[in-house]
Amino acid sequence: MTATSAFFERLTVAGQDPRFSKICGSVRFDIRDGDRVEQWLLMIDHGRMRVTRSGDPAGTVITVSAPFAEAMARGEVNGLAAILRGEIQVDGDLAMALRIGRLFPRAPEQADAGSEKQS
Repeated sequence: MTATSAFFERLTVAGQDPRFSKICGSVRFDIRDGDRVEQWLLMIDHGRMRVTRSGDPAGTVITVSAPFAEAMARGEVNGLAAILRGEIQVDGDLAMALRIGRLFPRAPEQADAGSEKQS
């Protein structure tokens, strides 16, 4: 199982995330690996998460390469910085894409920086 698949499986199993209790919407991840595209659709309804493998339309579409998706799933990248560098393309609701970033694990250096600010 890839880190990306494990990430989406974790969302499926969790089913609910209180950080998203006021959010409703859909995000499709188009993960490109050469000519192949793997698609995951995340539906959020007041914090309830449902993930399917689907290319159905979504309010936000995030396009990323397979290696970069793996790095995201392992918490090795900063999503906002990656959007600004063009490593992640967002079509649709940018605010939703930024919110979704909270679902991904944080890179160790980001976690350390956050704890230093709190000291």
